[in-house]
Amino acid sequence: MQEIWIDYINALDTKALELTNDEILDAVSEALAAQGRGETVIEPRVHLVPESSDKGHFNVLRGYVKPLDFAGVKIVGDFVENYKVGLPSELAVLNLFDPRTGVPKAIIDATAITDMRTGAITALGAKHLARKNSKILGHIGARGTSYWNIRLLDHLFDFEEIRVHSRRPESREGFAARLSKDLGKKIIVTDNWEDCLKGADIMVEASRLPEPAPLFKTSWVKKGAFVVPYGTMSALELDLTDIMDKVVVDDWGQCQPGRPFGALRRHVDEGKVTLESLHAEMGQIVCGIKPGRESDDETILFWHRGLSSTDVALGAAIVAKARRMNVGQKLRFA
Repeated sequence: MQEIWIDYINALDTKALELTNDEILDAVSEALAAQGRGETVIEPRVHLVPESSDKGHFNVLRGYVKPLDFAGVKIVGDFVENYKVGLPSELAVLNLFDPRTGVPKAIIDATAITDMRTGAITALGAKHLARKNSKILGHIGARGTSYWNIRLLDHLFDFEEIRVHSRRPESREGFAARLSKDLGKKIIVTDNWEDCLKGADIMVEASRLPEPAPLFKTSWVKKGAFVVPYGTMSALELDLTDIMDKVVVDDWGQCQPGRPFGALRRHVDEGKVTLESLHAEMGQIVCGIKPGRESDDETILFWHRGLSSTDVALGAAIVAKARRMNVGQKLRFA
């Protein structure tokens, strides 16, 4: 048997690579375009719940991106109470494989990948679906993906006003301080959902609710707004989709009836959002098969659940840059 060596890239290595905003956006955009052209395999995520769902669970994502010549499997924990022991709520590992032989090619700390690719999906959604002159961002949530949502959105839009909110005061204050330092602009901290979201041009809901609760009010959404809800438990009122001119998802296979969790779970299960009523999947818009925003008056909702293909794409970009910079380790497999 021939020798097999695996690229091992840990969290310190990923940080040392200092991926730029555009490197992240380009990698995720490539995966979306490939999906739109039918050049990916995206298996619906599965869940492992060790004890009870209120304590946390694992998500298992599986995907293949043909243009990148990689298949991948990511396992990410989702444990809301981790802050109590000094850990992020989401910790992840991505394995990349040769899709023709099954040979393992890389093991990558995917905690940062999860955060970055989620932020990139949000930002790319806004690039295609938000008004070009959007100046006010309202953002609920302060977890790792939230940082990249705001950082990459601001990279594209250079907001005049950024409002943030999360349940714990220390969380939202610390989050705002980090953003202010990194973005070089004032961040408005709010102590309630309405002050954060009402009247914003772009409204992002990335909450960490223990159970569904209609905290995001439909009446706060102005005509022409772009709304991105992706909390694990729904924070939406049932009539939110009634005011939308377009509803877009990342992958209908993960959104269709019978799947657990998600911001629009009830809307789908009760037939308010169906495959027939969808405007498009995001990949179809990115590759040009379907149009994005067509007028400033359109009110548009984008629900993303997380794509394994974007994990693979960002993992591939990290492996390539690590090899160029001689970062990481080689592990003997066989």
